[in-house]
Amino acid sequence: MNPLKTVFLDRDGVINEDSPDYIRCWAEFHFIPGSLDAIARLTRSGFSVIVITNQSVINRRMVALTELESMHRKLCQAVSDGGGRITDIFYCPHRPDEDCDCRKPKPGLIFAARDRYRIDLSSAVMVGDSVKDILVGQAAGCGRTVLVKTGNGMNAIQTLEQTGQSPDHVATDLDRAARWILDQHRQPGYRT
Repeated sequence: MNPLKTVFLDRDGVINEDSPDYIRCWAEFHFIPGSLDAIARLTRSGFSVIVITNQSVINRRMVALTELESMHRKLCQAVSDGGGRITDIFYCPHRPDEDCDCRKPKPGLIFAARDRYRIDLSSAVMVGDSVKDILVGQAAGCGRTVLVKTGNGMNAIQTLEQTGQSPDHVATDLDRAARWILDQHRQPGYRT
């Protein structure tokens, strides 16, 4: 397995503001304050950052695949311009009713990333703003899960508390999540 330290990030609600009407074009893509700096900080500290995102807008025929890929290229460029790097973006294009293996909370996307980059999932961290993000991290065997309060995070906290499924950490936003991850990494006995 690859000794690279890996952080999986959900996209909408973690890196950029989410919308109940979906993010359909780059003009609707607005970075959450601090998210670009957080990715840059993780990158500088030797973490590989991989985005794991459900994008049913494709199979709902709301966004063309070329538009989604264009948004992702612009996302990667903006991150790069900010001093960070996104190693890859894995997305599920399926609607919930299609019952695929890649739509979160099923772990197919994380497994695809693991196989492509030879990631040791037991040392990886999944950061998200929803119940499905925490569940996918746990189902995939990620070493830690972090819930951010941005996006759907506040609703997710209540649901997770009711079901007894808790993340390893709750952070205000991606900036605070990255700081926690880096603090954990510095602790003696942290597995990398």
